Amino acid sequence: MDIIKIIGVGLIALIIIVIVKQYRPEFTIYVSLIAGALILMLIMDKMSAIIDLLTTLSNKTAINNEFLILLIKITGIAFLTEFAVSICKDTGETAVASKVDLGGKIIIISMSIPIIASLLETVIKILP
Repeated sequence: MDIIKIIGVGLIALIIIVIVKQYRPEFTIYVSLIAGALILMLIMDKMSAIIDLLTTLSNKTAINNEFLILLIKITGIAFLTEFAVSICKDTGETAVASKVDLGGKIIIISMSIPIIASLLETVIKILP
């Protein structure tokens, strides 16, 4: 049960943060980063299995592999952006968090343009 490990890391980090915040609040960000890195390492196997499954399904169908790679990259950017935004908010830097969030959204939109263009081309071909 990987979820129990993830919850355990989260709860232990939370307890450490509460204790450390009383004495050295500047170190709480490090505890948060380490906990996030540990959780990311715990889910890497699951993420690689999902990517392998999607690649296998893509090879069996007529889906363009470039689009699949783009979707995986976009999903990764969304996860990393959310992680960074959460850390910024944890440290009280909501202004920086909103800028990171905006930057992530802009990058995601710019990366999705080939998929949107292909979809529009398909729609135009279908319409009389």
